[in-house]
Amino acid sequence: MEHVKPSTSVNWIRISIFLFVWTLTAWLLWPLITLDKVDLRSSLEYFYRAAGGVVIMIILFGKTVVDLLFSQDLSGRKSVLYVAFLTVYSIGLAGGIIFMAIRILLLYLNQNASSFTGTTDIQY
Repeated sequence: MEHVKPSTSVNWIRISIFLFVWTLTAWLLWPLITLDKVDLRSSLEYFYRAAGGVVIMIILFGKTVVDLLFSQDLSGRKSVLYVAFLTVYSIGLAGGIIFMAIRILLLYLNQNASSFTGTTDIQY
């Protein structure tokens, strides 16, 4: 059976969808990356935007791991460069997810610390 390659228009559509998803993810995560100081009014907006970006990154990570470990094309071997790129890409995605999760956690903790009244008394 002969291997049929997809047309170049299908490849361009896949590349453009991939770039669109990464552009959307970068737009969602940009305020969290460049965040210096948090005010209470905009902290909730940062939290939801960053959570949406992290969810997209987790989906992309899952897709990459599935592509790496469970290839659908069993007829031929994958090139070493392809496997190395996917491995480095998945490690980079995992690092990005961990970094963004830590930034979200710090944002949440800073928001709670700024709303702290300063009372250390335990009231029953």
